[in-house]
Amino acid sequence: MAVEIPKMQWAQVFEKSGGPIELKQIPVPTPGPDEVLINIKYTGVCHTDLHAWKGDWPLDTKLPLVGGHEGAGVIVQVGELVKDLKVGDHAGIKWLNSSCGACDFCMASDEPLCGDAVLSGYTRDGTFQQYAVVNAGHAARIPKHLPLDAMAPILCGGITVYKALKESGAKPGNTVVITGAGGGLGTLALQYAKAMGFRTIAVDSGDEKKQICTQQLGAEVFVDFMKEDVVESVKNNTGGLGAHAVILLAVSEKPFQQATEYCRSRGAVVCVGLPAGAKISASVFPTVVRMLTIKGSYVGNRLDTQEAIDFFARGLISAPFKVVKMSELPKIYELMQANQIAGRYVLDTSM
Repeated sequence: MAVEIPKMQWAQVFEKSGGPIELKQIPVPTPGPDEVLINIKYTGVCHTDLHAWKGDWPLDTKLPLVGGHEGAGVIVQVGELVKDLKVGDHAGIKWLNSSCGACDFCMASDEPLCGDAVLSGYTRDGTFQQYAVVNAGHAARIPKHLPLDAMAPILCGGITVYKALKESGAKPGNTVVITGAGGGLGTLALQYAKAMGFRTIAVDSGDEKKQICTQQLGAEVFVDFMKEDVVESVKNNTGGLGAHAVILLAVSEKPFQQATEYCRSRGAVVCVGLPAGAKISASVFPTVVRMLTIKGSYVGNRLDTQEAIDFFARGLISAPFKVVKMSELPKIYELMQANQIAGRYVLDTSM
């Protein structure tokens, strides 16, 4: 089935870190032999995209850069070596655009740790454009009956928090604290945690986020860090023992310094959020004698991806999102920096 592909497309591009973001026309990329070209219909906006634009991390971005890594759309062209995907299939582009396939990590299905990984919206132009390229093996397979606008945030936010919850080692019935619970990642984390059988305590601030976390997403407790002592509140709501696991999705450093204080013995603190320049520290004595685990969790592998999508396909994930035009991206970044976003923003790439 032939599809007419334009030579030019609209994209959000910046030339330097922190510089102006310009909506302009650029050439449509051509897929390599093991790649597919996807007509991006919707793309989520992740806090990582803000970090990429600002140049916050000790990893150089491609410049000029088209950001974005939560793109859902329709395949319009496939490379000659691609056998299991075809034009017309629905597919997604996530953070991991490709990996070498041959290193120890790739062979152990830990491809996100590949030293030669290519990152969408960071080291390769991402999904804030109408057409984008991805390695066919790393393209997310999206069943055609799923809505692409709601699907987009699953491709990073959903996969990332699902992986973190798996890494925590929590078991059904255990209590898990989600920091940054009212944001894009947090609203998804609460959904996955509930679907996996965990009890949840949401940590964030503001009445809107409280309403979303407790009334819409099933958090048993909401702790407003602007009004309450987080450590004391979590302990009071867990019989004084603390949470079995803490998933740190916050975009500021303080929650990373507090987490071990309200994590119970043999519990796990899982770091996911990446505040610029932040550090995590814990007193050695209680960490040892309480046998705490402190670990990081990155993005999921290909199996994690399809499992995360399956949770959504079964109707277990319904986190809130708002659809706006692609031209609104700079305004979304402003709201992110002011911590004024509840849920997730999704860009409609049609012009």
